[in-house]
Amino acid sequence: MNSQQESINSKRKILEVRNVYRTYHHEDTNIVVLEDISLDIYEGEFTSLVGPSGCGKSTFLRMIVGLDRPTRGEILYRGEEVKGVNPKTALVFQNFALIPWLTVWQNVELGLEARGMKKEERERRVRYWIDKVGLDGYENAYPRELSGGMKQRVGFARALALEPELLCMDEPFSSLDPLTSQNLREELLRLWGNKELPTLSIIMVTHSIEEAIFMSDRVVAMSTHPGRIIGEIKVNLPRPRNPRDEEFQEIVDKVYSLIV
Repeated sequence: MNSQQESINSKRKILEVRNVYRTYHHEDTNIVVLEDISLDIYEGEFTSLVGPSGCGKSTFLRMIVGLDRPTRGEILYRGEEVKGVNPKTALVFQNFALIPWLTVWQNVELGLEARGMKKEERERRVRYWIDKVGLDGYENAYPRELSGGMKQRVGFARALALEPELLCMDEPFSSLDPLTSQNLREELLRLWGNKELPTLSIIMVTHSIEEAIFMSDRVVAMSTHPGRIIGEIKVNLPRPRNPRDEEFQEIVDKVYSLIV
């Protein structure tokens, strides 16, 4: 067992998913989206979920943060069943999900206001995370005045201002051009590696196997119709990682062999 795996195993479970099913009723048919999903997430771990469209990755993520409920099975956060929105989590959306009539500052502050946080603490957090994600000087701008990359920075700042223990990301880079997405990936990994995030664990949904391997400690592969976990692969490469390295490509091939 290598030192990275020993470190992960020595840490506590932050999330336990136990035999989760998600079924939707449509007309006279029950559509099973997720079937018998079980997964553990540990402190200090970056995990990616990969799989084809329609395998239920985003649905799974929404259940983790409490925006959806399992039809069967249970999701435990630090041993307690998740029965509503989990205040220890935050979600970064694929499509930014910004309020168009609010400024950058107001969008970042929105979640803090909803939690009833005092004004002084709200202002401290908003100011800190706007600076950390590179939005300094854009506090009074509106979403329509921002590029896609800047909008997603707002999304990250909004999520991180909540100071979540578990950060969930639903294809956070897929709407961006390649250069912008790579810059944001590297910035997030820098914050994560330097322990500048309050976050203990990260779960990311992505269609890109290369992106998952570039960022993650573990890649969990899912199949579709219905969505099931079909395997996982540890990524023991040191960071920063080079996608052109032979070892990197070997892991890419392993993950593809699980899904195809």
